Amino acid sequence: MRRTAVILVSILLVTAACGKKREDPILRLSSDEALEIGKQLLEQEKYYKAERHLTHAFEVEPNSRNGREALLLAADALYLRGGLDNFIRCEAKYLDFINRFPTSDRADYAQFQVGNCLASRVEKPDRDQKVTRKALAAYEELLRLYPTSPHAGEARQKIIEVNDLLAAHEMAIASFYIRYGRGRLCLAAINRLEYLRDNFPLYSQMDHALLRLGLAYEQCRRYEESDAAWEELRSKYPDSEHVLEASKLEKNRKRSDDETS
Repeated sequence: MRRTAVILVSILLVTAACGKKREDPILRLSSDEALEIGKQLLEQEKYYKAERHLTHAFEVEPNSRNGREALLLAADALYLRGGLDNFIRCEAKYLDFINRFPTSDRADYAQFQVGNCLASRVEKPDRDQKVTRKALAAYEELLRLYPTSPHAGEARQKIIEVNDLLAAHEMAIASFYIRYGRGRLCLAAINRLEYLRDNFPLYSQMDHALLRLGLAYEQCRRYEESDAAWEELRSKYPDSEHVLEASKLEKNRKRSDDETS
């Protein structure tokens, strides 16, 4: 009897808890009400609460004008709140907006923000750059679909920044090959650095890359090419701190050749 009473009390407590959970006051709001409150919370930088209200406003009327605005603002709230999980979620919401409302006059903004959500998740140069490449593709897609977008200028600048990170990735791997290996690894370093030079001409550390390229050629005993790389360094970046280092490397090699001849 006592055991039965305990079970009944437990059931009542669980039922009450479930009932309370269903009593979320946000769920009682209309789309208009939730949207208005969500916008106010967004202005107050209360992003968590704003996103909950805005998501509700969208879910109540997903295909209405309210729903369209609420979906985009909910994505904004997640982006502004920040953090890895929120950047993943905001990317999904911006993509949902683009898929639902491809002819919206805010579709270009949503596409730009897809790139920003991805760019906020990029790894350091020595890590995998899969997300970085996706960010680059998102910005390039904006320029392809919306070349006259007011966000096009920002997207072009973001492309430069993302490309710089991709170039730095090639640089990091090549530097590892140069530092820790000889033989075939110098060929791998050359391939990485030639790819960097040819595909990322605006790389912010190109002078350093040319120094490293010359060093990789040296390790592979391709001296004419190392001289050419360092001459390019001197001609294009005469004020670079790496010019002196390249000259020292050349002199050391020539001195070594004279001693052995």
